[in-house]
Amino acid sequence: MTPKRPIGAGAFPKPVEPQRTDRPDPASLYAALDLGTNSCRMLIAQPKGNQFHVVDSFSKSVQLGQGLETTGRLSLASMERTIQAIKICRSKIDRRRVSRMRLVATEACRRASNARSFIDTVRRETGLALEIIAPEEEARLAVISCAPLVSTMTEQLLVVDIGGGSTELVWIDITRVPRHDRPRAIMRLHAGFKPADGSPFPAARVVDWISVPLGVATLREQFDDVKNDAARFALMSWYFEENLVTFAPYASEQAREGFQIIGTSGTVTTVAASHLGLKRYDRNRVDGLRMTSDQIDAVIRSYLTLGPEGRRRDPRIGRDRQALIMSGSAILQALLRVWPTDRLSVADRGLREGLLYAQMSADGVLEDGPY
Repeated sequence: MTPKRPIGAGAFPKPVEPQRTDRPDPASLYAALDLGTNSCRMLIAQPKGNQFHVVDSFSKSVQLGQGLETTGRLSLASMERTIQAIKICRSKIDRRRVSRMRLVATEACRRASNARSFIDTVRRETGLALEIIAPEEEARLAVISCAPLVSTMTEQLLVVDIGGGSTELVWIDITRVPRHDRPRAIMRLHAGFKPADGSPFPAARVVDWISVPLGVATLREQFDDVKNDAARFALMSWYFEENLVTFAPYASEQAREGFQIIGTSGTVTTVAASHLGLKRYDRNRVDGLRMTSDQIDAVIRSYLTLGPEGRRRDPRIGRDRQALIMSGSAILQALLRVWPTDRLSVADRGLREGLLYAQMSADGVLEDGPY
């Protein structure tokens, strides 16, 4: 473990690299950091049975991608905000004596022309080595995070991850997998979307996947000049649907009895909290909740009725998120026009959980067994 060092202006701590040993300690703590277009989030967890127990967490809106649509670069202000957040993550990693970690950046860093310089600065000032991951890996990690929510009755599964800068959709056929093994078959996708040669397990088949370079922040920026709230929402929704054209041939599959959508994002969990009428967010009530297309549509219509000021005052949305909830809702509405369903499962989980599952599965510290 890297010794703890002071972190601040002018400090150059030794970079913290992911560590591996031939015999991982089952009691080791793992960290997963997800630096997205809008947020910096981290979980620190310990393996527990076939899942894990979270011992510490961090989440902050850093708006790393602010202005990226216009300039193609990360701004100095957004980079500084982000570095300050990552310094907090570093202090938590040190305090918890984390021995295994994976720290990733997604769409904003994939697109920004100065991303490499930014990654180098993060490493210099915080000692943490960020890794920019490809869209396919981001989609795969989102999928495996949702494995515990997969119904044993599901035959066709669509996982949707609405991020700040991009949206990933993965269509998976699990008809050939025995019902009792379907959640674990999704977990085994941590090794790749194509089944390993000679694998003794029935494989989940990834029919198709797509990464649309539009998330809640980037889609909102595309239509920032449209002042009418309802008009902007409609334009965002139809524009996003146009970007699904290469994925649309699978729309007919939604008629199958065993079709399930799992939605993972702040948008989906906020819509769920609004549907439940929660005064204070409760993950235990939201994660795993199933909603119908009509219920989701009713929440979205209520957001439009509230307008920007009403959404700012709503404690489930808040001032910082009121604009982004509408771009996220526009994406969600577009998806449900193409794939209407009475079985959308809400996942309060995503890339960080996927990173943890992937690390722990690769290390063999999770117990084998049903979810």
